[in-house]
Amino acid sequence: MPLHLEPLDVIDDLAELSSVLIVSCPVCPPVSLAMQRGGPWIDFFRHGVKTEAFERHVQEFRDELEERGVRSAVYTPYVPSPMMCVWTRGQRTRLRRRAEHHDAVVVMGCESARVSVERALIGTGCPVVLAMELTGLTNALAGFELPLTVHLDEKELVDEGSGDRDRAVVPPGS
Repeated sequence: MPLHLEPLDVIDDLAELSSVLIVSCPVCPPVSLAMQRGGPWIDFFRHGVKTEAFERHVQEFRDELEERGVRSAVYTPYVPSPMMCVWTRGQRTRLRRRAEHHDAVVVMGCESARVSVERALIGTGCPVVLAMELTGLTNALAGFELPLTVHLDEKELVDEGSGDRDRAVVPPGS
């Protein structure tokens, strides 16, 4: 059950900085962007385990930062735990070392991912900016095509926050 996350516009909040480290969770954000923008979730031979729609979003974000004179780098941990909400101490230590060279850290993930980053950076004074917001839960049927492509069919955004059972169904192929 991936969380459904929508990108936030935080570029103006970062415009006065020299450099930011973008930390991205490789689970919920890619599923969310694949659902929102269309295209496969995983196209192994073209992009490996990365999702084209999410990678494009991160690159567009970096391009906007660069236009404003802000350097950026990206850090995405895959092992031993890909989800930022259940990082190991070693993953937190590696993030802390990477963040030392930046003015702020931008989290492409959920609130729990933000908490993981903040805990890793305790005592550094490095600000953490959340760049996505939770809008519901993603439900989809995974479809497989050769060679090693996974797409999302019967996509559905389940709105658990409102207390009702209305669902915003995204038609197949969109």
